Amino acid sequence: MSEQNLKIEPGKYFEIVYSLFRVNSDGSETLVHEVDADEPDCAILGITPGFVPALETRITGLKKGDTFDFFADPQDAFGPYDPEEIMTLPRDRFLIDGKFDEEMFAPGSLIPLMTSDGYRIDGVVVELTPTDVRLDFNHPLAKDRVHYKGSVELVREPTEEELHPAHGCGCGCHHEGEGCGDGCGCHHDNGGDACGCGCDGKC
Repeated sequence: MSEQNLKIEPGKYFEIVYSLFRVNSDGSETLVHEVDADEPDCAILGITPGFVPALETRITGLKKGDTFDFFADPQDAFGPYDPEEIMTLPRDRFLIDGKFDEEMFAPGSLIPLMTSDGYRIDGVVVELTPTDVRLDFNHPLAKDRVHYKGSVELVREPTEEELHPAHGCGCGCHHEGEGCGDGCGCHHDNGGDACGCGCDGKC
């Protein structure tokens, strides 16, 4: 079967482009993320972990050139806001050459961290004390209804390297786990921008 006729199904590698909107309380929409053909989100269905449930459901069965346009409630997108995703970490964990950068950790700052599995997650500084840093790892779109609108750019069989990556997110894309989609296609139960192909871990 030619790639043109392949459908997104378990075990298939795919690339998608889309716009992601937050649905506001008044029904209006705010564009929060856009993925274009130069850097598409990519994954292997059923193998790449953490993909947003609603997005995975809606693109399953689609072929190259097909489009998708749908709304998703929080439970099927980035989840509800979880107070347990706020973590307190010691300041000395973030020392660089023995010094702590107060400006970098100002409240509201986005701090990238790596999980034990090598995935990047982002936390927002909510409080800075003389001894600790409190970070919120909820996804920025937690508790929000969202709207996806996009298309399928590619569907094919995965390569052996994509099935068994030496590092990175395991989606087969070229971002090496540092931001394949910036909090858009993935469902980070700990929130953060990280990998659109879907990573799922805590620091």
